[in-house]
Amino acid sequence: MEIAVLGTGAGARAHAARLTELGHRVTVGTRDPRATLARTEPDLMGTPPYPVWQREHPGIPLETFAGAAGAGELVINGIDGANALRELTAIADRLAGKVLIDYAVPYVYNPDIEHKWTTPWGWMPRLDPVDTDSLAERIQRALPGTGVVKTFVTQEQETVVHPERVGGGEHTMFVSGDDPEAKAAATDLLRQYGWTDVLDLGGLACARGQEMYGHLHTAIGLALGAPFGVRVVR
Repeated sequence: MEIAVLGTGAGARAHAARLTELGHRVTVGTRDPRATLARTEPDLMGTPPYPVWQREHPGIPLETFAGAAGAGELVINGIDGANALRELTAIADRLAGKVLIDYAVPYVYNPDIEHKWTTPWGWMPRLDPVDTDSLAERIQRALPGTGVVKTFVTQEQETVVHPERVGGGEHTMFVSGDDPEAKAAATDLLRQYGWTDVLDLGGLACARGQEMYGHLHTAIGLALGAPFGVRVVR
């Protein structure tokens, strides 16, 4: 299958590499390929610059968001939550009629106004939207011709693509969405990754709970001293 992975962070890279191992043809999308390839410093999360990863995965092309989405039969959204809606809306025509798997968390980072807390970012981010709406629902409203599914969001993406690395894979992944066929496509991909327990939460409104889990997910990772679901450092 032709699959587009939008975003170049650590999570998007994990999906692109694993999908390639599984025999899919992957195209990675970024806002500005030239700028992405020119980076020489780690990102906010300490992820090495994209060219370092690309040298290890030379067969995976890098395109604009529009170019990658146009090439994919199925699209995975790994664009950061603060910018995802804007970027996806701009390429709505390329996403029409396709399944979009969204794992973004709508974090807003503003160190001048956020409550200070010891986190990898130096402050505790806010969720926006939260409770009465979700990023996934906003994306679906902006892309009525696209089947949006919320999943992958309750684990580190390295664990999403290799569930067997934690507890031998004996844990649960959640999906929500309003399009049954889109949810079936997302569930099939999860099965390929190795998930044996996939729980359908129902409509896309359930994405509100999945996204709000981000705060607990972050807190657990900080308590363990490592990304939750990847490893435990005591």
